[in-house]
Amino acid sequence: MARKVFFSFHYKPDNWRTSQVRNIGAIEGNKPASDNKWEEVTDGGDEAIQKWIDDNMYGRKCTIVLIGENTAGRKWINYEIKKAWKDGKGVLGIHIHNLKNSLGEQAKKGNNPFIGISIDGTTLSDKIKVYDPPYSTSTYVYDNIKENISDWIEKAIEIRNKY
Repeated sequence: MARKVFFSFHYKPDNWRTSQVRNIGAIEGNKPASDNKWEEVTDGGDEAIQKWIDDNMYGRKCTIVLIGENTAGRKWINYEIKKAWKDGKGVLGIHIHNLKNSLGEQAKKGNNPFIGISIDGTTLSDKIKVYDPPYSTSTYVYDNIKENISDWIEKAIEIRNKY
């Protein structure tokens, strides 16, 4: 059975890469906001963004942080990570920099977004697994994610249930 997950990612540079992961089919992810919808949400300010995130995380069992070049340290990605952990959801990270974007470009590897995030004395980078497909060819990276993402999600939920 496909798990319901929430995807956390840096919208503009990684939307195309994220859509590839969403289309794998082994998971049921939150529907992506269109450019127009996302612009409408962001025009509503912080309160509207937080509400959109909260509404879209509701009922999900796991949050997958798709890590691109500039994912780490972003305000709303940090919020999503903290909220997911506090809500008892599994959390994992997957480096997607070697998936090609709409222009056929790859990116530089980004930093671990869980470093420096601590909740109630728990340092998340010590608990949350980050997966880095061991290939530089986009199709091999995709295949690696496709083959493993269901197991990674189950492991993330198992880890979260320990704490």
